[in-house]
Amino acid sequence: MRPHHLSLLGLLACAATAAGQVRPGIEVLLSDSAHLLAGQRLALLTNQTGVDRQGRRDVDRLLAGGYRVTMLLTPEHGFRGTEDRPGLPDGVDTATRLPIYSLYTTPRPPNLAVLDSVDAVVIDLQDVGARYYSYPAAAVLLMREAARRGKWVVVADRPNPLGGVVLQGNVQAAGALEERGLNFLPLPMRHGLTIGEILRLVNETYELHAELVVVPAAGWRRGAYYDATGLPWVKPSPNMPDLESALHYPGTCLFEGTNLSVGRGTGFAFQVVGAPWLDADAVLRRIRNGSRGTGVGVAGVELTATRFTPRAPTDGKYDGVEIPGVRLRVIDRNGYDPTRVAVALLAAIRGVHPDSLRFRGDRFDRLAGGAELRQALLAGRAPAAIWGSWERALERFRRERAKYLLY
Repeated sequence: MRPHHLSLLGLLACAATAAGQVRPGIEVLLSDSAHLLAGQRLALLTNQTGVDRQGRRDVDRLLAGGYRVTMLLTPEHGFRGTEDRPGLPDGVDTATRLPIYSLYTTPRPPNLAVLDSVDAVVIDLQDVGARYYSYPAAAVLLMREAARRGKWVVVADRPNPLGGVVLQGNVQAAGALEERGLNFLPLPMRHGLTIGEILRLVNETYELHAELVVVPAAGWRRGAYYDATGLPWVKPSPNMPDLESALHYPGTCLFEGTNLSVGRGTGFAFQVVGAPWLDADAVLRRIRNGSRGTGVGVAGVELTATRFTPRAPTDGKYDGVEIPGVRLRVIDRNGYDPTRVAVALLAAIRGVHPDSLRFRGDRFDRLAGGAELRQALLAGRAPAAIWGSWERALERFRRERAKYLLY
């Protein structure tokens, strides 16, 4: 039986949680809303992040509760979160013997016809709070296919690790729902939404008409960062080792579209940028001197010169080479805007190394939501003018997102 006229406010009024302890949506679903899944044949989109507070897998909890999970679906990085390559194959979970179908099968399309054999789709994934991350986009594409096939969707929601208040960066215009690429969501670089809220927004924006139920995480408040939830950090992907990396990611991910390393192949990916030709001291001097506005907005973070050696980096950049770089450390979360700092760094690097910095055009533009940022940097536009141009769209997005918020 499908849940009709289900009250989201009722789901929000979950059982009380201990101070500082958040119950992820999968726990709320199984303890307070189990009727949603009763008698249904289920497909479960999840990975290594789909665990309860004790680290127990959602698939094991569902099966132990007698629910009919018939297949597993996985986003980028696979079911165990250890893969960092496109074209992931389908497989089998050795613990449960359930088939695993990969949604990250570029260049071939995923086998979505398997959804014809289920009644409902359950989604339980940990997002990191930045537009570039592919998990929400994979969930959106699955939701679209579920809607086309008349299957309803239940999201076991999880906190946004970066909190749900601050919005930063530029806002990408809504693009076409693509089978590949996955960078189409109409969000800011740091969007301040949970994955459940994103699906609510996209379901209406794209008129998918999916039967969507979001089961919120109990006890989470919008202003709380992940380390205030009491939940263990499970690496969402191989190069997201901790919350520090996630805090920088809305900015430093842009460097993936350049010829600088972001520290893949180290234990501090996205906390550093570097290249063999980089004069880190000169770049830092340029930022500190505020040349052409680059010093404005670089707050809440400590920038220092460093050296690091990528080992078997999955981006192929500078394997085994000790390279100079700039290390980023958050010193004030409330004052830190990683998207502004990334623009300031890019502008300073461009100023010091105009013949060495290279943009990988298509890749950078997809991350940046278009060609405007790259063109502005190449034209020598002041960073403060660049991020100042984002403000109107950010405020518009803040107003528009209000009706999709659950916390």
